[in-house]
Parts: sequence; structure tokens; C-alpha cells
Amino acid sequence: MDQLIAQIGVLFPEFDRWFSSGFIVFARLLGFMRFAPVFNRKEIAGLVKLGLAFLMTIMLTPFLKPGIPPGDVSPLLLLLLNFAVGAIIGYIAQLLILAIEAGGDMINTQMGLSSAMVMDPTTNSQTSILSRVITLLGLLIFMEVGGFYWLFNALIRSFEIFPLYAVSIPLEKIINLDYLVTTTSNVLYVGLQIASPVLLATLGQDIILGVISKTAPQVNVFQLSFLFKPVFGAAIMIWILPMLVNVISEFFLSFSSIY
Repeated sequence: MDQLIAQIGVLFPEFDRWFSSGFIVFARLLGFMRFAPVFNRKEIAGLVKLGLAFLMTIMLTPFLKPGIPPGDVSPLLLLLLNFAVGAIIGYIAQLLILAIEAGGDMINTQMGLSSAMVMDPTTNSQTSILSRVITLLGLLIFMEVGGFYWLFNALIRSFEIFPLYAVSIPLEKIINLDYLVTTTSNVLYVGLQIASPVLLATLGQDIILGVISKTAPQVNVFQLSFLFKPVFGAAIMIWILPMLVNVISEFFLSFSSIY
């Protein structure tokens, strides 16, 4: 096989340049799709992701106009570095989705639905029903506000900042570090903002049930809380759903310049 590739390289001098650069672009796309929102979900078959990465490699490589691969740099090092760059770009966007998921977890816990857990194939872990629903809602809003455009724009821009054959990753140029710190430190804060209407409503319900418990001790308030919390929380969720969509949209738009 090596001799065949060498002979093809002799017959077609440009083959080695395009073949090597295509592999490096493909590695960056694989790292990007492993962590980027929507693409990292296991509901999408692996063959579909590989096929999409292969097609994007064919489309992107000619526009990059790659040069001759350096002979003093290990090809494995180039593949690993490009995979890491793609993974960084995808993971930064995934942090925005994690903030939405944190809000869903808070709402689920406050409504007393912690025992209703389902298996999330994306993370291979147990997750709450409301967290999964709100996360899917966040993904739909992310696509609706142009999240795909931001991701692919950042991916294409990364080839200008970090060329194919570079050996050092300039993090300060690939991403906005101030936005990165803000996003990572405010995951729980943003989740609390999303869950605050349900948290305040259920807190008021707990206060009312506490007053009833003191004035009428014969009423079993503990069992009433299991009955009222899910129903009251679901009613609040339906009421605030339009506002929740606006809040999530503004949250995504506020971090659209992170790249």
C-alpha cells in the first residue's frame, strides 16, 4: 500500500499535498463534530457524521490552498493538534447548552421529579425528563438563531488563525477568553435565571403549605406537596414558556461573538 501511494505521488506530484492536507482537515472536523452541539448527539449515526465530515473535507480543502507538508514535523502531531482545535471550538459552544441543561435540572428537582430519570445516550448518564426537554428546546432555539452559522464561521476562521501545519495553538486568537471565562463561571448562574420562575413559585407554595401545617396539623401537608408541586410547576412552565424562549434566545445572542 505504501509503495502504491508512493508511485501515485510520483505520477501525480500534487497528490501528496492534497492527500496530507485532507487528512489534517478531516481530523479537525472530527474533533469539531465530537463536541459541537447537535453534531455530538448520539441520535445521529456515526456513519452519517463521518460522511458529513468527509464531504466537508472535500469542499474545504481546495479553498484552503494548502502548501507542502513540512518534513520536520510529525504527521501524528499535526493530526492531534488539529483534532484539539476542532474540539475546543465545539466544546465552547457546548458550554452554552450545558447552562440550559443546568436550569432544567434545577426545575426538575424543585418540582419533585428527581426520581423520573431517563438515559441520555449523548452523555451515557441518567438525566431528568425536564432537563432533557429543555435541552432539546435549547438546541432548537440554537439552530433557529443561527448557531450553525456561528459554528461553521468559527471553524473556517480557525484555519486562518491556526494553519494546517502549525505546531502551537494560539488560544487567545481562536476564542475570546473573556467570554470563555464568563460562560464557564456562569453556567449555574444562567441555569438559576432560567429556573427562577418555577423556583419562586414552588417556594411560595412551600410557605403556604407550611402555614397550613401550623394552622391545621391534621392535614397531611407532606403528601399534598407531592401532589401540588408537579402540577403547579407544570402550569408555571406552560405559562412562562414564551418568555423562556426569549430568555434562551437572548442568552445565545449575547454569546454569539465568543469566537
